[in-house]
Amino acid sequence: MDAALSFPYDKPEVSRAFMGVRDLLLDALNEANRDKFAKLGEEYVAQRKSVFAQLSPDDHKYLAFQLWQEGIARYTQIKVAESAAQYQPSPEYAALPDFESLAAYASHARKDTLDELRKTDLRKSKREVVYAWGAAEGLLLDRLRPEWRDEYFKRPFSLESCFEK
Repeated sequence: MDAALSFPYDKPEVSRAFMGVRDLLLDALNEANRDKFAKLGEEYVAQRKSVFAQLSPDDHKYLAFQLWQEGIARYTQIKVAESAAQYQPSPEYAALPDFESLAAYASHARKDTLDELRKTDLRKSKREVVYAWGAAEGLLLDRLRPEWRDEYFKRPFSLESCFEK
């Protein structure tokens, strides 16, 4: 059976656990005070571990992989746009009907992703949750453990090692 189909999205205890860890992640990302952020970040790491521990080994592996693969792809999209915000495309490219400058995209990509996560109902969004959740985890790790990206390809398929001290 496909892991995405068998994952317990509809289980009330999984949904409640997700909402709790999601809210803690968003609280940490919105905290400007360094000490408060560090405390919230560590609370998130502990609660994340607890949530993953409630899953079967296959569900844990599936979710960890999706957060690593799809979530960090979204994170990369945000970071690249922010890094390239000053890039000036060719006039031909800028003339395309659906053109949006990187500066314009960068100005809302992070906020849009965090808003998406804030509004997510696991039972409705199902596997799509990994895009915003994984991206938010990347943004958290940037502040919590800036060296995390060094581990990304050393221990692939999961962010678990990035959350270890």
